[in-house]
Amino acid sequence: MQTFTVVFIVVLLLTTFAQVWLAVRHSRYVRAHRNAVPENFAGQIDLAAHQKAADYTCTKTRLTYPGILLHASLLLILTLGGGLNAISSFWSTWLNDPILHGIALIISTIFLISFLEIPLSYYRTFVVEQKFGFNKMTPGMFFSDLVKQAILSLLLGIPLLFCFLWLMEKMGTNWWLYAWLAWVTFNLIVLAIYPNWIAPIFNKFTPLQDTSLKARIEQLLKKCGFQSDGLFVMDGSRRSSHGNAYFTGFGKTKRIVFFDTLLARLNTAEIEAVLAHELGHFKHHHVAKRIVWSFTVSLLFLWVLGYLMQQGWFYQGLGVTVTTIPSTAMALLLFFLVLPVFTFLLQPFSSLYSRKHEFEADEYAAHNASANDLTRALVKLYRDNAATLTPDPLHSAFYDSHPPAAIRIAKLQNWVHL
Repeated sequence: MQTFTVVFIVVLLLTTFAQVWLAVRHSRYVRAHRNAVPENFAGQIDLAAHQKAADYTCTKTRLTYPGILLHASLLLILTLGGGLNAISSFWSTWLNDPILHGIALIISTIFLISFLEIPLSYYRTFVVEQKFGFNKMTPGMFFSDLVKQAILSLLLGIPLLFCFLWLMEKMGTNWWLYAWLAWVTFNLIVLAIYPNWIAPIFNKFTPLQDTSLKARIEQLLKKCGFQSDGLFVMDGSRRSSHGNAYFTGFGKTKRIVFFDTLLARLNTAEIEAVLAHELGHFKHHHVAKRIVWSFTVSLLFLWVLGYLMQQGWFYQGLGVTVTTIPSTAMALLLFFLVLPVFTFLLQPFSSLYSRKHEFEADEYAAHNASANDLTRALVKLYRDNAATLTPDPLHSAFYDSHPPAAIRIAKLQNWVHL
């Protein structure tokens, strides 16, 4: 057995065990605190709502077990089990051009994985979300979204893959730098066209009609120095009763979007505070920082891939037979299939970075709107979205991009008194 095969199996087993262990910890911790509302939330969230959040969290967490095992099993079947070899051989019968063969190999593998994940997604939507009163989707809408996502993925993915594989084939050992530039360009284009061309495929966006709320928001935008392409309401209630707000795009295409469910739950002052939080991300350049960080990491990964694709042990250790080294499409596919296994333990650093940004945005909202209004808004959203107030700290450190409720509210209350 190849040394890298042993390393891969060991790391996969450790990662899978860690994911299951974290899920078990999380469920046990939430259940242990199910029968008492945390002191900071007493009087704002009743016991029934707290218990609903605990049950919802535990139910969602249990659903991660088959997902974890499915992903680990698929990875083993595709690599050491010979799945990728079989898919590659199938397309070799029909396609002689290496780039077209590579595109077919990658897209068919991705669609196979996505197809096998559909039952879990369906169960999550029509059993878990339905049980707790959040789902508004119909089966027809569910499958319509899947078809739209598949078509969009093909329209965007095929040109990108063709560009990537062409650069890998033609640009020599420094292909990874040119591919990175193509990746950056592609992402910036998608960010630019997303608000006007992609998002409306899935949801309806209408200009905000509430004149008093609109006037208050425009005053806040002027105070914060933010220029947008408009204020819009998204029909999030078509799919779910969960609520949110966000801004999207950059340059002249920046849009502020409110879920209709959010507007229905919060009063004007609370909506202003939530928007001030989102504007805090803009003023602290969080979006730009995350984009730069993402591009930096992608450059590092492509450089690593540039090295690995030249190594026979990389293919052989993962059970893949190739006739030529480097094998561009197979190397690209293998790398991004196994990458999450080897980077899982780095996940807390990403979550910590994201939570730092959330605290900064909260502080900005506290100074430019009202910490009390943001606190009330968050408590309403925690209650209405059945978000647990008592997550397991270690699970939260790995997975949560936002700070735990108790810590976040406590910081906001400190800013009230400054």
